[in-house]
Amino acid sequence: MDEQGRLIDDPEPPAGTGKPAQPAGIGVVVGTSGYSFEDWIGNFYPAHTRKGDMLKEYSSHFTAVEVNSTYYRIPKAVVMARMEEKTPPWFEFVIKANQEMTHKASRDNALYASFNDALKPLIEAGKFRGVIAQFPWGFKPAGETREHIAFLREKFDEIAGVGETGEAGKKGRCPLFVELRNAEWIDEGLFESLKAQGIGYCSVDEPHLKGLVPPVARVTTDIGYVRLHGRNAKNWWGGGKAEGRGAEGGRARVGGDRYDYLYSEDELKEWVVKIKAMAQAARKTYVFFNNCHAGQAARNAVLMKELLGLAL
Repeated sequence: MDEQGRLIDDPEPPAGTGKPAQPAGIGVVVGTSGYSFEDWIGNFYPAHTRKGDMLKEYSSHFTAVEVNSTYYRIPKAVVMARMEEKTPPWFEFVIKANQEMTHKASRDNALYASFNDALKPLIEAGKFRGVIAQFPWGFKPAGETREHIAFLREKFDEIAGVGETGEAGKKGRCPLFVELRNAEWIDEGLFESLKAQGIGYCSVDEPHLKGLVPPVARVTTDIGYVRLHGRNAKNWWGGGKAEGRGAEGGRARVGGDRYDYLYSEDELKEWVVKIKAMAQAARKTYVFFNNCHAGQAARNAVLMKELLGLAL
């Protein structure tokens, strides 16, 4: 691993081969982790935007969203149906796994059945694009934790007939992405294991603190995945305690917030290089901003689209 936290064989754009690099933005989809935040009104959404109109407004700027409210509570299918109805035909949803699945390692079949039922309106509309399973820092590499990741792969394979064409999104296999927050996981064995299981590695940007995962850009299926959390080192440890559950993909905040951070253009340019390299290795790459305080994620996502040459 080098001084930037990359593995030595991180993908880089081809050099000296005579092969033109893939144009910026091809196969890259940028969005945010959640959309239903009251403090986005006036900061990103127009003043006086109603909560029920937030997703419609969001979809005028972005073509995909990562729904995080499912982490706190699994909604009824009718809630997902209402969300789907507010988006255009080409819109895409990635859904966050419930905390009982990732933070408590639940094997309760009823939990997974209710989660799968909630996804049906998105699946039927052809807008479901997979599950992001984010594990806590205390989820460290061991026999039982590796086995639980394999268990999740098996459970989400039960979501039949979803995904797009392609190796990792073939019919009958649910695209699954895992985000690991403990640096002890990061070695070549992890990436080989994820490849073998058809699980996508979620590349992350977060504070440069000891024990946290470095900004390693890797693709382990035919779909790349990136989450940018901000670099709020001061509030990271303990900032998560300030989170509550918001409505329809939102996160309510009280007090300090570990995700209160606005990336500079230079900081985003670090990821432009990585994302372009990932786009060379994947047929599609999702980039979601989770620094959602006061609309910062949305503003950074718009800037990232500009830097990648995507339509605004």
